[in-house]
Amino acid sequence: VSESGFVVPFGDGPKPLYERRVGKSIIQNMLETATKYVYITTPYLIIDNELCTSVENSALRGVDVKIIVPHIPDKKMVFNMTKSFYKRLMDAGVKIYEYNGFIHAKNFVSDDTTAVVGTINLDYRSLYLHFECAAYMYKMPCVSDVKADFLNIQKNNCTEVTKETCEKRSALSKMVSAVLRTFAPLL
Repeated sequence: VSESGFVVPFGDGPKPLYERRVGKSIIQNMLETATKYVYITTPYLIIDNELCTSVENSALRGVDVKIIVPHIPDKKMVFNMTKSFYKRLMDAGVKIYEYNGFIHAKNFVSDDTTAVVGTINLDYRSLYLHFECAAYMYKMPCVSDVKADFLNIQKNNCTEVTKETCEKRSALSKMVSAVLRTFAPLL
């Protein structure tokens, strides 16, 4: 606790042990209340329609939404599914960056006031099935460090994904991604 803010460590996990989706709720709240920016770093981007809509709506409201994902995957099937979200999110104004390697950080920061750092991936298993933990920070001095880290990684270690990059994907790759998304809860 500081004079101006607070840190709340929290846990999340599957029902019936956890009645609420704490991590997902906090992430959606950050997206829905942001007025300037939301920056996300995640190794996996396999989100359900509800969370995808929250990301899109934030960008459509004029919020600067940026997401960093790995360029070199640890799981090729998961990476193909991650890519299947690019066009939809970019059409809403989300900027997506691929880290020049594999990045395993799970950070969320918005509006110079709020940050979440922990183990929560943006995939079905992490949001619904796994036990996860994180720290929610509000108006703490370290929120600016999370933002600075994101911007440093984006500037020095990432390549922005463009619509042309998405269009270069083969029809077979797009079809495989579409089929794999059906099995997202299992991956």
